[in-house]
Amino acid sequence: MEFLEILQTTLSYLLITIAGIFVIVNPLTTAFAFMSLTTQMDEPRRKEIALKATRISTSLFFIFALLGGLIFQLFGITLAAFRIAGGIILFGIAMGMISSRNGNSDDHKKPEGEIADDISVIPLAIPFISGPGSIATVMILTSEAPTIYHTVIVFLAVLFTTVSCYYSMVYSKVIVRYLGDAGRQIITKVFGLILAVIAVQFVVNGIANVVVDFGIFEIPGIEPGGGFETE
Repeated sequence: MEFLEILQTTLSYLLITIAGIFVIVNPLTTAFAFMSLTTQMDEPRRKEIALKATRISTSLFFIFALLGGLIFQLFGITLAAFRIAGGIILFGIAMGMISSRNGNSDDHKKPEGEIADDISVIPLAIPFISGPGSIATVMILTSEAPTIYHTVIVFLAVLFTTVSCYYSMVYSKVIVRYLGDAGRQIITKVFGLILAVIAVQFVVNGIANVVVDFGIFEIPGIEPGGGFETE
């Protein structure tokens, strides 16, 4: 019975973590951007760029996930403050995904100025895959992970998302042809709605921590500076 409960809890945490990272990264948006940037390239070159962009973005996610706690200590940032700020940022991105006519979020805007020759770095790895919102999400999730085991799950969710981005880029021609612009917009808006819910939960968790930290009143399941306790 205990094994089944542990398995259920683990699967639930994995699905929530994957959803949180996957919807903010949005591999479909990356696929459309990749398609538009590599139209004149041959297939080997496209695969090379997709693989390099995936490696760079995965490395960035892992670095920020590992150094998140150190960054908090270095700048004197509390987890509660980061949760609230990250939630507000993600909510703004979500509203952009839901309301924008072309289905793009601010987190996926193309940088101004000339695009570097190596598009695998800019704009694919940064900011299409590993943008500010997605990096903040990974940092929050790893900071909230109650055990090393849960932290590993976050890393697996990151890997799942970036690998999905790789295949979405490699098969971008098929995706673009099958979904079309209308299909992309519909899916992006659904992702935006899911992201909005996750963003609100981040803010709620952060406010709950602030209330407990300042001793205003106690909230069951909330510890000072921590998060909701997992059963």
